[in-house]
Amino acid sequence: MLQNRVNPFGNIIRTAARGHWLGNRGVIHNERQEVTRPFRLKAWIACLLSFKGRKRVVMSPGRWTELFFFDEATAFSAGHRPCFECRRADAVRFKRAWIAGNPEYGFHEKTPIGEIDKILHRERVAEDGSKVRFEAELGRLPDGSFIEWQGDAWLVWEGLVYRWAPEGYSAGVAGPGGRVRVLTPASVVKAFGAGYMPQVGLDTDADDGREAHAERETDDGRETHAERETDDGGETHAG
Repeated sequence: MLQNRVNPFGNIIRTAARGHWLGNRGVIHNERQEVTRPFRLKAWIACLLSFKGRKRVVMSPGRWTELFFFDEATAFSAGHRPCFECRRADAVRFKRAWIAGNPEYGFHEKTPIGEIDKILHRERVAEDGSKVRFEAELGRLPDGSFIEWQGDAWLVWEGLVYRWAPEGYSAGVAGPGGRVRVLTPASVVKAFGAGYMPQVGLDTDADDGREAHAERETDDGRETHAERETDDGGETHAG
């Protein structure tokens, strides 16, 4: 069993549970398919499992490390954002919402996504390598945010919170109330508040017309994905 699933804390874990989204942080594994570092790039992206029929063998030597997420909300909590190649429509919507929700940075649509990545990196990884958290009122958090409560990660959704597990979510409960520790990066939370609605893996989650992610990954080399990502800033990710 490969170590290639990511939880809402951003940790890369081993689990038999399958993921529904693909992620990239650069080449972070060795020739024995062992994860040797948490990231190599500041552009942490969340991708479709299938794109234009392109095939990859998981954790091939010298190629970027394939990571997997249960849902998009988990990917955001871990610090990833939509890919500009395989998910361009979502990436453009996210960038617009991020700019609208974070006006203090003075960014605009022509600002390279790499500038946003620099901010996201400060919001997800502390100097000691730990997960960055911040405090906020639970009742003011937008749907799709993750909080830390009782040592676990909980999804905020429609007035309830749902405990995360690799296989999915527990039944919703009322939550702690008051101020809570938030796992989703602060600027991403503001992007949610400005209108970006992440996909969540709850039974109540409806299809909202975004790019499909129906295929499921395996860890024996059958998943597919693109080799490059570009946006207005000319960003690429490792091959």
